[in-house]
Amino acid sequence: MASTVNFTGAVDRDLLKRAKVIAAKTDTSVNALFNAELRHLVETFEAAEASGNQNFKVLLDFSLGKITDAEAMQALGIDSDEDLFLLMAQAHLPMPRLPDTVTRGMVDQLNSLPV
Repeated sequence: MASTVNFTGAVDRDLLKRAKVIAAKTDTSVNALFNAELRHLVETFEAAEASGNQNFKVLLDFSLGKITDAEAMQALGIDSDEDLFLLMAQAHLPMPRLPDTVTRGMVDQLNSLPV
């Protein structure tokens, strides 16, 4: 039987609030949701690594913002953002998030366009 250990981590306040809603709606706990997602990530990474497939690591690096979309596409041998997005979905990984300042700048730029 696997033993458990407590650890301390930080999570975005809004994300935790949303996770609590999902946990309540599915009659489970945030801890169970976290464990399921972390187990999936670890087992997928380990299986890919054991088979010598580096694609999941490339996708994870992209998801974590460690490499750009262009670097990920080059490493994966693909040439379209659409293919990259499909691979991210198949790998069950989130798209990287832009810093809030960059996102705000993009919104401001869009709002300044003539109507």
